[in-house]
Amino acid sequence: MDPVIGLDIAKGESQVQAFLQRKKTYKQSFKFAHDLQGLNVFYQFYQEVEQVSGQPPAVIFESTGHYHMPVLQFLENQDITYYLINPVISYEARKTSLRKVKTDKADAFHLGELYYKEDLDSYQKKTEKALNLRLLTRQHSALTESYVDIKLQFQAALDQVFPEFQSVFSDLYGTLSLNTLAHYPTALDIQRAMPQELADGMRQFGARRSKAWFLDKASQLKEASKRNPFQSPVCHGQLVSLNMYIQMLFQFQQHLSKLKKEIDALAKTFEDYELLKSIPGIGNKIAATIISEIGDINLFQHPKKLVAFAGLDPSVFESGKFKASISHITKRGSSRLRQVLYSAVQCGLAKNRNKKLIAYYQRKRNEGKPHKVAVIACANKLVHWIHAILKNKKVFVDL
Repeated sequence: MDPVIGLDIAKGESQVQAFLQRKKTYKQSFKFAHDLQGLNVFYQFYQEVEQVSGQPPAVIFESTGHYHMPVLQFLENQDITYYLINPVISYEARKTSLRKVKTDKADAFHLGELYYKEDLDSYQKKTEKALNLRLLTRQHSALTESYVDIKLQFQAALDQVFPEFQSVFSDLYGTLSLNTLAHYPTALDIQRAMPQELADGMRQFGARRSKAWFLDKASQLKEASKRNPFQSPVCHGQLVSLNMYIQMLFQFQQHLSKLKKEIDALAKTFEDYELLKSIPGIGNKIAATIISEIGDINLFQHPKKLVAFAGLDPSVFESGKFKASISHITKRGSSRLRQVLYSAVQCGLAKNRNKKLIAYYQRKRNEGKPHKVAVIACANKLVHWIHAILKNKKVFVDL
């Protein structure tokens, strides 16, 4: 026998369907809660299946964000073999059925069947240090996305109060710019203040500039206030919103700075960190993210497996005499790894940083490939280089 237990995991509970062997289910499907009592109920059932089949069953379930974490941790603690499946794989497997049924019971059943159909590799958990780094880098990326949204909302609020203000400071979101705006949010506030008062006020915000520089900025603010289309007193609600966004920008900057320090400190403890940074275009954040997403490079015996893990492998479509001339990448692997590799390519191509990558890009362009296709090809090539330097523990050598 080859027993397996399929789990359809949802928020706070899981649906269970056990198989003793292919096409031979065991007992009725049931649910258990993701609390200690529910997990113990599942474990008693697991032991029952083991006793009936004569060998310990494997457990198969989909990756469901953070919902599966209580189950995963319990299986780890009990030293149970499990298979963590990409939802795309299980979704495609369900499409093989002619009947369109979507229930928790059906999903748990299909996961059990998938175990017998596919040649799956048991999940290899990353080290605690790698998991911590992945959590920090993903949190930084999520926070950065929210920070960009707040910037856009702040910009919209500023355009309704003091649009000419942004012409004065090169870094609109810098400490000096935001503090100045917080103290003088309207054109009228600037006009009422004396140039020396404005200069002295800006000097208190910590910028290391000369007195003449601050007086020049005060003069520029005065000129901007005269050009501003909103000269009459603005709505109080708009000022409240503008001040709120300024405070939120400060908070985001503080949290992102703290996360960056944590990421840098943890990433430096990895041997692979400096190896990755030897590739032109890969800086601290990109190197840390690549390490956190890949984990142990020995899990990928061939660079093509790492390419597939990143979802950069081309899809293939052939039918009879027809063969598709355009192939899109599968996008079935780690989306975070794929995004950071794309960023690494762009950084490598910019300012003539990575000569090898630029030469490869030009070769693809000379073959008639569009820009985006050439960039994806460069990302694929970059994965091969990453695999080689991490396997051989040697730094990257550019042209």
